[in-house]
Amino acid sequence: MKTIPTIRMVLETYPKFAAIERMRMEKPCERTVESAVGGTRRLCEIGGISPDEPITAFSRKCLERILDAARNSGLKPISVWSYLYSLRKLFAKWTLRYYADKKWTLPQLEMPSCQRQSPRYVRPDSAILCKVKAWYGGLERRSDPREWILATLMLEFAMRNGDAERLRWSDFRVKDGRAVLCYTPHKTSLSSGRTVAWPVHPDIWDRLCAYHGAGVPHNKRKGWARNENRDAQLVVPCARDVYVRLNRELRANRIFTGSKGCYELRKICVDHIYQKFGAEMASSISGDDIRTVMRYYADPSAVNVEGVRVVDLL
Repeated sequence: MKTIPTIRMVLETYPKFAAIERMRMEKPCERTVESAVGGTRRLCEIGGISPDEPITAFSRKCLERILDAARNSGLKPISVWSYLYSLRKLFAKWTLRYYADKKWTLPQLEMPSCQRQSPRYVRPDSAILCKVKAWYGGLERRSDPREWILATLMLEFAMRNGDAERLRWSDFRVKDGRAVLCYTPHKTSLSSGRTVAWPVHPDIWDRLCAYHGAGVPHNKRKGWARNENRDAQLVVPCARDVYVRLNRELRANRIFTGSKGCYELRKICVDHIYQKFGAEMASSISGDDIRTVMRYYADPSAVNVEGVRVVDLL
């Protein structure tokens, strides 16, 4: 006789099923499993749902109520939707036969109607790009090297604000005289576990090393200080203060008018790598899924190659 399991029963057995499936198909990865379990527990907390309730408690009306509760509590909508998509992993197709073996019946999960997707990236015109280039070039002569380093991490490596704040010198790996930036973006750390390994241009690496050798501001009180154990130190100490300063400057110069001016530098990087080297390379530098890159940056009407004859490529 089939039964409907409780939320707790599913959360306790899902990781075990995932471990067996991983031996067969090499997925889902452990971080995906952690995301599914953690996101579901977070939804229970927000909605006041006991883990001992049946899994059918996650009805569409219940999930809509959770969205309303989250909105009233001040949580960001994107965070709540990430929890909802984590919940969906418990109902993946590969799980059905495992649930059937335990004589469990799980209803089909009905998600709330999704909000409209964010608009596609709008490329700045050539005048704005010239302003960005001139502004970025002027940062090299500033007394605070953190401004140039922070802008470089976003414009040259497509890093998000939080990832740049957490970046340490140990994330730069040097082998055979070649430096590579290696890190896992926080946004993908619990979902796909996608990592970034991007080569650092020799000129940029020389400048980074020179700035570090001269000493970087360690904190607000001590000011300038030489880092003795470089690998353990943040690349940009007190980065948030620098972000505020740069964002204010970008708005004052009418380069970007939004509240997240520095984040536009990241978008410029991803877009230009996409146009020049394709979606795969843009995915590599950004850490985003390739479908996400194509969704926001692809422009089928833009012609980036000269006239070609396919027969010449055969």
